[in-house]
Amino acid sequence: MKVHILAVGRLKDGPERQLVDRYIERAKSVGKQLGFGDVSVRELPESRAKQSEQRKKEEADAILAQVQDGAVFVFLDERGKSLTSEKFAQHMGDWRDNGARECWFVIGGADGLDKDLRQRGKLTLNFSNLTWPHQIVRIMLAEQIYRAMTILSGHPYHRS
Repeated sequence: MKVHILAVGRLKDGPERQLVDRYIERAKSVGKQLGFGDVSVRELPESRAKQSEQRKKEEADAILAQVQDGAVFVFLDERGKSLTSEKFAQHMGDWRDNGARECWFVIGGADGLDKDLRQRGKLTLNFSNLTWPHQIVRIMLAEQIYRAMTILSGHPYHRS
């Protein structure tokens, strides 16, 4: 199963991007042994529409244009569910074992995600009740993907 982080907006070069890249490379290395294909980050431009709902709709259309039918969608949203790292890893393992070819973790733009798009998700996830900048969410997500793969492999990185 290929794993993708799809984010609306661009992460500038600097320590945040370097940290995301480091966790992605680690996830690729561990994931190969577990039947996970490529792990990647894709960025989409933010909509320039004047109205929030129109921006969300345009960004949703751009997100859907990237994804093939049958892929697993996981949305990061403040209304989502909090999971333990073990449960997160279990979801990833289950999707892989049930034949999902791709899993897309989607981080919306500044206005959030379109309601109709969110309904397509297999899971809507939050990292806490706090509001986080998109840059930090990317880092946290990349780390959790890596952590999930280490949990699935029995690697000692995760200590519960």
